[in-house]
Amino acid sequence: MPDQEKVLDYPFTPPTALDPPGEWSDLRATCPVAHVRTAAGTEALLLTRYDDVRMMITDRRFVRNTPAGNNALGGQAAFMADDESHLRWRRLLSRSFTAKRMTALEPGIARIAHELIDEMVRHGPPADLRPALGFPLPVYVICDLLGVPAEDRDRFAHWSDRFLNITRFGAEEVQQSGRELWAYMRAHVEGKRKEPGDDLLSELVTVVDAEDGRLSEQEAIFTGQALLVAGHETTANMIGKMAALLLARRERWEQLLADPGLIPSAVEEVLRFDANLGFGTHRLVTERTEIAGTVVEAGTTVLSAMPSANRDERVFTCPEEMDLTRSPNPHLTFGAGPHSCLGQSLARIELRTVLAVLLERLPALELAVPVEELRRRQGLLVGGLEEVPVRW
Repeated sequence: MPDQEKVLDYPFTPPTALDPPGEWSDLRATCPVAHVRTAAGTEALLLTRYDDVRMMITDRRFVRNTPAGNNALGGQAAFMADDESHLRWRRLLSRSFTAKRMTALEPGIARIAHELIDEMVRHGPPADLRPALGFPLPVYVICDLLGVPAEDRDRFAHWSDRFLNITRFGAEEVQQSGRELWAYMRAHVEGKRKEPGDDLLSELVTVVDAEDGRLSEQEAIFTGQALLVAGHETTANMIGKMAALLLARRERWEQLLADPGLIPSAVEEVLRFDANLGFGTHRLVTERTEIAGTVVEAGTTVLSAMPSANRDERVFTCPEEMDLTRSPNPHLTFGAGPHSCLGQSLARIELRTVLAVLLERLPALELAVPVEELRRRQGLLVGGLEEVPVRW
């Protein structure tokens, strides 16, 4: 049983790359507000229950508190810290970033998936699904959305990899990547203002909204960066994890082969069940408050164990079982409230489309190594697997 006063080292070590650490269920049961020490030596409180995590990410008393040393957007996003500016930015983006528009991207995403699988099949099994499909597909989609030339895709992938750094790259390398992308996006935005295309960025920089005006140059540049960082690495890693989770138990894959209509609910269950979502959301408490019976003083750093919340027995029936038919499925993987992930419609379309194409093209797909040999990626803000070896 966890000790309320004991300081635990965080993050915890899971038994395998796909399984949750045992500490989560223990803490949910007996110590939902736990004292932890991060790898950077910072002490904080860790929340593991669904209701507490949801409150933390929606309550305005908890403000963003990015881990020290992670300057993913080059210091150009100060306006994001201001609620009013942030909500105005989200309103402007949401005019164009609609579920309908994202759904219209599905044929293009399917075409990219088929092309990447064609190349993978040409090389023959075994293959690593991460670099063959998971990593390139989302950046190609983001580049299409932003109207970025195909020949610049590899540069975008390089920048994205460095932005989500915790320990994997040096500070100078991360900062240099930030400067390079900022300069690229500034020139790209200027070009779109002069000669708009039919891409999302052209629409964002030219359309004027009666209430909110239009994006300033700095906001437009930041938007390009944010879409790359949030829309690439996270989905790239999720594609590999989705395949690994579904192939880890053959009956899951067979269930989808027998009934492809389950693909949407299967994607939601993968998003809920994933125990490897990354480092966790940081928040700073701005006023004295109470969480699960524990008084928390202003100035305290609070962390959320999102994947633990997604397995809370108080909300989900048989949460440790992967149920591809689960409905409803109110997981918190995309957050909640005004700061929920703006790109969740795109992420869902990408995951559903990729899964449908994989089931169609490679029905005999299987992991090429035992689940126990899969390894987590280290040193990045978002969770992922180092390799996803497969054969067919």
